[in-house]
Amino acid sequence: MVKSGGHKQLALVLLCAAVFLDSMDLSLMGVALPAIGRDLSLSEGTLQWLVSGYAVTYGGFLLLGGRLADLLGRRRMFLLSLAVFAAASLVGGLLSEGWLLVITRVVKGLAAALTAPAALSLVTTTFTEASQRNRALGVYALAGASGYSGGLIASGLLTEVSWRLVFFLPVPIALLVLIVAPMALPGGRPTRRGGPGVRRGRCGRGHRGGAVAGVRAHRDELACGRGRRCAPGRLRGCRARQRLPLVPLHVFRSRAVTGANLAALAWACATIGWQFAAVLYLQQVRGYGALTTGLGIAPMGLAIMAAAKLAGRLIGRWGLGRTAALGMLVQAAGILLFLRAGADADYVGVLLPALVVHGVGNGLSFPSLNIAAVGALPEDQQGLASGLITSAVQIGAGIGVAVLASLMATAGSGIDGYRIAFLTAGCFSLLGAALAHFGLRNRTRVGEAPAPA
Repeated sequence: MVKSGGHKQLALVLLCAAVFLDSMDLSLMGVALPAIGRDLSLSEGTLQWLVSGYAVTYGGFLLLGGRLADLLGRRRMFLLSLAVFAAASLVGGLLSEGWLLVITRVVKGLAAALTAPAALSLVTTTFTEASQRNRALGVYALAGASGYSGGLIASGLLTEVSWRLVFFLPVPIALLVLIVAPMALPGGRPTRRGGPGVRRGRCGRGHRGGAVAGVRAHRDELACGRGRRCAPGRLRGCRARQRLPLVPLHVFRSRAVTGANLAALAWACATIGWQFAAVLYLQQVRGYGALTTGLGIAPMGLAIMAAAKLAGRLIGRWGLGRTAALGMLVQAAGILLFLRAGADADYVGVLLPALVVHGVGNGLSFPSLNIAAVGALPEDQQGLASGLITSAVQIGAGIGVAVLASLMATAGSGIDGYRIAFLTAGCFSLLGAALAHFGLRNRTRVGEAPAPA
């Protein structure tokens, strides 16, 4: 385990850098897609898969990544998957064939799906004291929340030089983490598959057994794995076969687990869907270029960081549920302020206040939901907990983007379609506020155990 406070802080920086990369890669393609399409003469379908290939694979394999982290070792999975992520990024920047670029994006999505749960579970198992853990989770959540906004900004800046830099950007950061991480991250051990008193072996007839120490199936006989009866004298420590479901359904008996994940899904529908619509609005309605779009969104990222620092104090005073609900309400207010936006909306008077208010709500709600989700499960299920909350965010992102894109397409070109999208995103955020308030109402203080279902 990590021993000193300095090593713990270094470990947190490395883990936050990794989740920042995962989140940033979701948005890096957004502003760069037109330039990639023009340079390589790619169809709109291929360009869409540069985004969808990453997002679908990322969201689809998160639960598997969480279980593998618990079973095979968190640091091992973290380092291995991050190395694959860096390699795929490097190869993608060198290619010029559309279908090969899509493959690299799919590989990166798979690698991110294995990296994110391992990183989050490393945070929760490194910082074991309640107050330290929640502060660390707040910083970690900030890195993830700001990664998406950072990707939009970086994409605009880099695309002005070359879209290939968008692919290359994660490589040096990932390599630096890979070099330092083995010295800073706790080694950890894979979760044992068997509980106390369980022994592995075969019966005297060579059949795999099903005996648990201290539990006798019969006074004179024990059943082996083939259903035959084997005398105890011929039994050599048979072990009961244990199923390892990807998601044990009993975890959803916790109101905190269910409430946090449902609220996180609504959170992502709102904020990721809104950012998708907002970027299109800035470029297609207001005529912003890649660089101007990135710089225009920057104040929202600053607001997220400032609010995330405040979130820890509010959680300690009001509890997770109230803080998350407040954040979602403020986020909804920022999104709905975009209803004032028009074809000639003033940036300082109309757009900037909406961006800042949205960022404040985002920074308050996302850390609260992450802390509630992972704090409701024990240490040996932290990979599962992190996989669930990250999956909820990715699924919500996909739903939000799909719903808002469909509404904009149905409404046709013009500002009306964007206003319908903004209104819908605001409603998603209000729904998330209700889910957080009622689903997390028993999590009244930081570090408090969840109420039994």
